[in-house]
Amino acid sequence: MREISAVMLDIDGVLTVSWRPLPGAVEAVTRLRDAGLAVALVTNTTSRTRAWMASALSAAGFPVGVDDIFTAPAITAAYLARRHPGARCLLLNSGDIAEDLAGITIVEDGEADVVVLGGAGPEFSYGALNRVFGCLLGGARLVAMGRTLYWRTDAGMQLDTGAFLAGLEQASGVQAVVTGKPAAAFFATVLDALGAAASQTVMVGDDIHADVLAAQDHGITGVLVRTGKYRPETLASAPGRPDHVIDSVAGLPGLLGRTG
Repeated sequence: MREISAVMLDIDGVLTVSWRPLPGAVEAVTRLRDAGLAVALVTNTTSRTRAWMASALSAAGFPVGVDDIFTAPAITAAYLARRHPGARCLLLNSGDIAEDLAGITIVEDGEADVVVLGGAGPEFSYGALNRVFGCLLGGARLVAMGRTLYWRTDAGMQLDTGAFLAGLEQASGVQAVVTGKPAAAFFATVLDALGAAASQTVMVGDDIHADVLAAQDHGITGVLVRTGKYRPETLASAPGRPDHVIDSVAGLPGLLGRTG
């Protein structure tokens, strides 16, 4: 593991829960930085902007800035600009991420060329989902920032977009393009920014599917933490095994041999 030169860290469930640092997380990231490793924070969180995340994490003591954070909304904006320039986009999302979707035309009414699903929340009402369904039947493309089924907050496990996305795909016959994790393009974008080869990079996450196995599919070493949404039964039933499983991110510097 001493050949590792770069680390990707999921935020929610790995570094924080409801934006409060998990024990030892700040110290772990600081040690990784001090050891000279390139560090990227990668998240499918769609309820906050990159700037807000950077401010909150920095205030909590994490040695990170906005350029260290790679989010599904920002990568989705780049995808839409490249593949659907000028498209009228219907956005269904919990949270205001307009800042990270600059240049994308978001429509409230009328026809939509592309339906974009962000993170689930109260906004995912029957009426909203039915409107999405109608747009898809009318020929709109479907883009999802992730297909995670659930995530953990202070209130416990909460349903996420994947639980609704599966039904929309089956009902409409339209398959979504996923732009956040586990998409190959997401990991490729981060590797390029880090200037690191997949074989020299570790991905640390609490989601066995979207974080760990997806990273391993692209040649990145996968490390699963037993925090956040981790559930033993989910690991046991997964179609693959992580390269490593640790109790929390606090153990990562030791795993990498960077404990100084």
